[in-house]
Amino acid sequence: MMDRLGGVFAFVQAVEAGSFALAAERMGLSRSAVGKSIARLEERLETRLFQRTTRRQSLTEDGQAFYERCVRALAELEAAETALDSGRRAPTGRLRVSAPVMFGRHCAAPLLRELVLQHPGLELEIAFSDRMVDLVEEGYDVALRVAPLADHAGLTARRLGVQTMSVCGAPGYLKRHGRPKTLEDLGQHDAVVYGRNGVNKPWRFPDEQGGEQRITVQARLRFDDVETIMDAAVQGAGLAWLPRWLIAEHLRGGRLVEVLETQRPYGNEIYAVWPQSKHVTSKVRAAIDLLVARIPERLKDTHSR
Repeated sequence: MMDRLGGVFAFVQAVEAGSFALAAERMGLSRSAVGKSIARLEERLETRLFQRTTRRQSLTEDGQAFYERCVRALAELEAAETALDSGRRAPTGRLRVSAPVMFGRHCAAPLLRELVLQHPGLELEIAFSDRMVDLVEEGYDVALRVAPLADHAGLTARRLGVQTMSVCGAPGYLKRHGRPKTLEDLGQHDAVVYGRNGVNKPWRFPDEQGGEQRITVQARLRFDDVETIMDAAVQGAGLAWLPRWLIAEHLRGGRLVEVLETQRPYGNEIYAVWPQSKHVTSKVRAAIDLLVARIPERLKDTHSR
């Protein structure tokens, strides 16, 4: 029976992934194991489910009909498991989380590690990436997003807090080049910026009308890693626009100094999102509750201007 279900699950994964190789990666199996499981399924059903060529695979007519029924059956099984799981006191199973690189490493990962230590039946897998993942397509339970939620159809979201940004520079750099007093002064300074493919990410500031203004500063140093930007700023390479939780230690130690003191700082909203469901699993509920309770303390502005 278990082998039969395994073959059905492998078949559905292969259809939705578009290839045996990608299905195998998602399931943590070899491509050969997935192929053999589906071959046994076809043998048992006495029909071919996939039409395969050297370049692509597609469902046969029987395969399409079988796929539609399998999806409904697996959805019912998942709903039954979720309903049972929602009544458990302790979270169990594998929790897959996607998080932005720096925020995930420094703020979320330590908390989620605590959660795993508290619950022996829980496993944790975190993928650190600044790209916007598709939770359903890529099989994540929860994703953390440091950005406005432009479109979260099919997702549930909880606000975790605000990441306040600050312009800062090393004392030595400011002694050589002076302190900018207005946003217009930024054009006269060296900067270290976040960017890729020759494109600089703009620095954002609130305007008087409650909106935001974006300033693209000129920079010879461009990195797609926030911690590297911070290190360069500490070394005196130029001004940087960074999360205040990240630079708090450098501010307290005098290695960085905030500038533009009269300018209101910009804040990035931080959210946890997960696929909408009638029943939220205990592992997802536990993770969300922990993040909602503890992330704000990690985002506190621990350095006063």
